[in-house]
Amino acid sequence: MAKNETVRIRPSLLQTDRDAFAALKIIPAYKAARTEFEVAAIKALADTMVEKRDIEAQKQVELDAARDDATAAEWDFHNGILGAKDQVIAQFGDDSNELQSLGLKKKSEYKSPKAKSSASPAPSPAPPK
Repeated sequence: MAKNETVRIRPSLLQTDRDAFAALKIIPAYKAARTEFEVAAIKALADTMVEKRDIEAQKQVELDAARDDATAAEWDFHNGILGAKDQVIAQFGDDSNELQSLGLKKKSEYKSPKAKSSASPAPSPAPPK
């Protein structure tokens, strides 16, 4: 039958299959040689497909909601840690070992700013004529 049955069928191909099934149902003389290709059997396959796609859509909605909940919980946790870091700075100071234990740099570990030299760059020579 198909080459790779692990990938989804293109929607256009699936619609072509639905159209073909609709036409197959109205062919009065159709009699399949194999029972799995009878109209009733294919109708059962179509019903199963619709049911599975409905379940997939419902699970996707559940997944989206769970992802949103997890994202909100991550941000709540992150904001809680940022607030705790601010509290450690307020309580112990910005040069404390407690601050360093939270993964932040002490104020004394930063390099002091260097004064910029006031020498202006040399003017560029004029292009030759």
